[in-house]
Amino acid sequence: MMLFSTIQDDTELLTDGESVEKTLSIIELISSGGTAGMIIIAILFILLVVAIYIYFERLFAIKAASKVDANFMNQIKDHVSNGKIDSALMLCVQVNSPVSRLINKGITRIGKPLEDINTAIENAGRLEIYGLEKNVSILATISGAAPMIGFLGTVIGMILAIFELANAGGTIEMDTLASGLYTAMTTTVAGLIVGIVGYIAYNHLVVKTNKVVYQMEANSVEFLDHLNEPS
Repeated sequence: MMLFSTIQDDTELLTDGESVEKTLSIIELISSGGTAGMIIIAILFILLVVAIYIYFERLFAIKAASKVDANFMNQIKDHVSNGKIDSALMLCVQVNSPVSRLINKGITRIGKPLEDINTAIENAGRLEIYGLEKNVSILATISGAAPMIGFLGTVIGMILAIFELANAGGTIEMDTLASGLYTAMTTTVAGLIVGIVGYIAYNHLVVKTNKVVYQMEANSVEFLDHLNEPS
């Protein structure tokens, strides 16, 4: 009976020990990093919000810029061939896309040497590309700066851990090192996450922008070829 009672007591202690399981939420993990860690996490969170906003704002703008009616250039060539310059200009204004604005610029130069028309279209194209790439460079900056900010938190966390260790009086306790280690690890992970998001978003927008640029170039060449055709 006594042996059974002892085994039962041990089982209850084991059960109680297993039931006391420490869990840690993301908020608790961040707050455990101390003031320095929370400040760096807040900075990284702001950068993440900025990166996401720029990505979707530019994505929608680039998608809108890439929408061109397949029959647009045929209509332009018909108007130009028939001498209906005003109708061609009106069509460009109605479409209102990077391609139509380039063609508009070329139409307004009709009658001048072909080289001058080409130069005018190229200059207008540079402005259109600049507009498409608006704020995209910020994503590249965030993708490079975020991991470095996270590593800054790592260094700060390790300094705090070493400081606590130096003042421990010869006794090393994990609770003493916990705050510094939390700062080091959480900021590193957060910095890498923000950096990866910024990097992927930047490269995706670059690919989308290049497609619009190629579209602009193709339509510009088609327009110039039409002007160069013998009457």
